Amino acid sequence: MHVTIKLRSGLPRLRNRREYAALRAAFAAGCARNLAGTFRLCHYAALNDHLHLLCEAESRTALSRGLQGLLIRIAKALNKLWSRRGRVFADRYHDHILKSPREVRNALRYLFGNGRKHAAEGREVSVPQAIDTFTSAPWFQGFRERITVAGIEAVVRPVTDARTWLLTKGWLRYGRISVHEVPSTA
Repeated sequence: MHVTIKLRSGLPRLRNRREYAALRAAFAAGCARNLAGTFRLCHYAALNDHLHLLCEAESRTALSRGLQGLLIRIAKALNKLWSRRGRVFADRYHDHILKSPREVRNALRYLFGNGRKHAAEGREVSVPQAIDTFTSAPWFQGFRERITVAGIEAVVRPVTDARTWLLTKGWLRYGRISVHEVPSTA
């Protein structure tokens, strides 16, 4: 599943150091909490006002419950950080079931290159490194190039390993992803 969730308007940007640390902690705690494995957060990208998630779920119910728990955890962490109460997310999430190896590869490319695409379009996003560190790219093993991120070993891994064939091996039919790939504009 490719899931998109938007923040309510007027809230601080997610691509700030403190906000991103709170997000990563919520992701990691959510992964640790769901040890049964019915819902898995495998990859993510944080943009200024929305999140993209690549998830695996055993059913629609597992997806719904897994996302509900994860989004509540994120909302509580961000509200605590911002010393506020109330809703954090604008509305329901949008999901798209990924059905083919090509779709999965395109979704991975989209997640890891979306920040650079937004920056190129002048949307107040900066990606100064070879990879966008506001994504799960530092933990991704499918890049063509060898990537090392200084200090990553000190950070708790905020995602869990994929288990489905599409997200583990299937997408590789279309080749590894280059750190220089940017998603096309619609």
